[in-house]
Amino acid sequence: MYNSKITGLGYFVPENVVTNDDLAKVMDTNDAWIQERTGIKERRHVVKGGDTTTTMGVKAAKIAIERAGIDKDDIDFIVFATLSPDYYFPGPGVLVQRDLGIKTVGALDVRNQCSGFIYALSVADQYIKTGMYKNILVIGSELHSHGLDMTTRGRSVSVIFGDGAGAAVLSREEDTSKGVLSTHLHSEGQHAEELSLIAPGMGKRWVTDIIEDNDSEDESYFPYMNGQFVFKNAVVRFSEVIMEGLKTNNLTPEDINMLVPHQANLRISQFIQKKFGLGDDQVFNNIMKYGNTTAASIPIALTEAWESGKIKEGDLVVLAAFGSGFTWGSAIIKW
Repeated sequence: MYNSKITGLGYFVPENVVTNDDLAKVMDTNDAWIQERTGIKERRHVVKGGDTTTTMGVKAAKIAIERAGIDKDDIDFIVFATLSPDYYFPGPGVLVQRDLGIKTVGALDVRNQCSGFIYALSVADQYIKTGMYKNILVIGSELHSHGLDMTTRGRSVSVIFGDGAGAAVLSREEDTSKGVLSTHLHSEGQHAEELSLIAPGMGKRWVTDIIEDNDSEDESYFPYMNGQFVFKNAVVRFSEVIMEGLKTNNLTPEDINMLVPHQANLRISQFIQKKFGLGDDQVFNNIMKYGNTTAASIPIALTEAWESGKIKEGDLVVLAAFGSGFTWGSAIIKW
């Protein structure tokens, strides 16, 4: 058995900055209201006709591959996490393989929304642990802005989300005291509709239904979130899954050097930080700049934390996420 180790990180966000004041011009909201509830000051949106979920993922991946010190043809497998693929099918994993010019390796798409990168990381980790693959490219990328209701009707959701991508190269590590020590995944589907996008889908409303009804009041193809319910569940599950990971490895909160939580809401991160008694230098947040980028949020934040020198060799790094599904998970990493 081997461990997997993150050997390269990269991220990409669009240049187009959308501030809270910019949103106030198109919907009934304001900077103070958004910051008080979410901690978000601005986010990035792709300009129409610009990048896609795939192209952002490719740009992040190129940086990660270069930093890993390998050639693109050293990649054995691709795992791509997103809720906003370019096409309904095929998924973006194969598009990345094509656009990077990587040989005909396998490409897997993960649809676990906010916890997507943790799930993707766990899948890659298992493949490497068993010796099946040596270098796996893991990407989280999202293009939310084109699918949001940018009116007062949709403000409770639309002010939260931003666009961007992050990528990591996981490589085989023979020293099992280093790298990904463990991952922990959970789901509770009974609450699936509390944070969801129902249409288009084969279950209730497909494209033909939407076209036939031509109903301007149909909100089924916009994201829906029961905000308070999601928040209450998130703070509980975050705590549980972080402790699960620590206990599995005979560790305590005092051992954490850096916690990188999914950037869903700054208030959730602050709650978890206080509960675990962590200092500001032990938790990395960037939701203020980018909003919630769903599957991209952890790899973007992890890359920024590493680039800024906040993560060093030998550090214990904890990743944790909670989101739609409900799904949640954690990863315990010895850097």
